[in-house]
Amino acid sequence: MSNPHVLQVSQLTQKVRFMLESELNTVWLTGEISNFIAASSGHWYLSLKDQKSQVRCAMFRGNNRRVRIQPRNGQQVLVRAKVSLYEPRGDFQLIIEQMEDAGDGLLRQQYEQLKAQLSQEGLFDLARKQPLPENITTVGIVTSPTGAAIQDILAVVSRRNPLLNVIIYPCLVQGEQASAQIAHSIMRANQRMECDVLIVGRGGGSLEDLWCFNEENVVRAIAASQLPVISAVGHEIDTTLSDFVADTRAPTPSAAAELVSGELAQMMAQQQQLVQQLRTRLQTNIIRWQEKLNHLSHRHQQCHPVQKLQLKQQQVDELNHRLLRVIEQQKTITVNQVERLSHRLNQVNPMKQVKQWQELQLSLHSRLVNTTKNQLDSRKAEFSHVIEQLHLISPLATIARGYSVTRDNSDKIVRTIEQVNVSDGLSIQVNDGMINATITDIKPNSK
Repeated sequence: MSNPHVLQVSQLTQKVRFMLESELNTVWLTGEISNFIAASSGHWYLSLKDQKSQVRCAMFRGNNRRVRIQPRNGQQVLVRAKVSLYEPRGDFQLIIEQMEDAGDGLLRQQYEQLKAQLSQEGLFDLARKQPLPENITTVGIVTSPTGAAIQDILAVVSRRNPLLNVIIYPCLVQGEQASAQIAHSIMRANQRMECDVLIVGRGGGSLEDLWCFNEENVVRAIAASQLPVISAVGHEIDTTLSDFVADTRAPTPSAAAELVSGELAQMMAQQQQLVQQLRTRLQTNIIRWQEKLNHLSHRHQQCHPVQKLQLKQQQVDELNHRLLRVIEQQKTITVNQVERLSHRLNQVNPMKQVKQWQELQLSLHSRLVNTTKNQLDSRKAEFSHVIEQLHLISPLATIARGYSVTRDNSDKIVRTIEQVNVSDGLSIQVNDGMINATITDIKPNSK
């Protein structure tokens, strides 16, 4: 009988780890967190379980810094992890690279899948985007008539360009029926063709609240719009698929109103196009670099020192956990000793020293009150002085001394005779009221 090849235990665990990491590589899975530990090294250790099974997991400090949730026991999460083996114990485990709340994580997956599909169809290409009109007289708004977004838009338009016509196409912006109503309102605005540009949006919210603007029917309705569309969904940090397909993206509804109501609309549109081009190029480069990095990482993962370092870090965490238990036990013993000594010390009542500290406290309190009062009096005097100076340079004080302010029909202050003509109306503000007058003659100063 030939001698069989005998392996050391460490050799076996190393081979099994190599097979697991080579064959399965990266997996996505969802489960419930249990036995969560945040080690002092910054690494996380936990178990993911369902009704039938559980698996141990580790998430190292470099990855968990990017997690936007605070993990807790009992929480359902979606993770991307590498299948591995903890060699010192021979335990099967997962090395988590990414973690999200299960609900947001599934929505995020749907978001990325639809984004990739629509991008391949060319719906996000810059070549198909329309520029905003130079002279905008009427703007259409697709949003909820009772939301905060419409109030913000109307306030900005009223302040910057009161002559701008506004047409509201009411619809829901949250819930199951929202996407159908938004798409219908966009198509209705294109059928009527009664506005120069269309704003589609709502105020900020969670990913679930804004989900209707990621629905395929809304994205395709924006892509098919003959009217230029400005996407104004959420806050500046919120990004939906409507932002990618729209001709222009505004970070907020108020910013969209500024784009269409001010003289800087064309400049802002050009700037937004440049930002969109830069974002697209950056995303393309990031994807290419990530693919290259994944390829190199897969080739060198067995010889890379990071894995050995992570293994040592995990061992350090275990030893640290044991050390903390010993320290906690010693702490309990010390606390008991301190309590016994405190009981003996309480037999001697240090009332005299306590009385001295009380007197010192009263003295400090009196000094604090006096200092505060002096500071307050000084601030009041400074404030009165500023009020007097402000009154001296106030235009109302000038008017009160007998001067007046003359404005033309567009409420602009008249500074030269070239601004007015004979028969024009004027409004003259004096100290106690307004005087309306009509120009009968204009005489320039003699040279």
